[in-house]
Amino acid sequence: MTNMTLALPTELIGIMKKYKDIKWSEVAREALWDKARKLELMDKLLSKSKLTTKDALEISTKINEAVAKRHRLL
Repeated sequence: MTNMTLALPTELIGIMKKYKDIKWSEVAREALWDKARKLELMDKLLSKSKLTTKDALEISTKINEAVAKRHRLL
């Protein structure tokens, strides 16, 4: 197994020190596995997609505009 070194904010270190009984390396390992699995699934789902980068940017712009409009109305 490979080791990994992380830079953590001081505030997070303080919280982690309060909970010494937690195996933080296991928490990190589970979070990394979760993210990796999601990326693998995304790759699998998108492998057959015909959506281009241009299409994705156009859709993103429309979504952003709709969200901004909705928040202005609230």
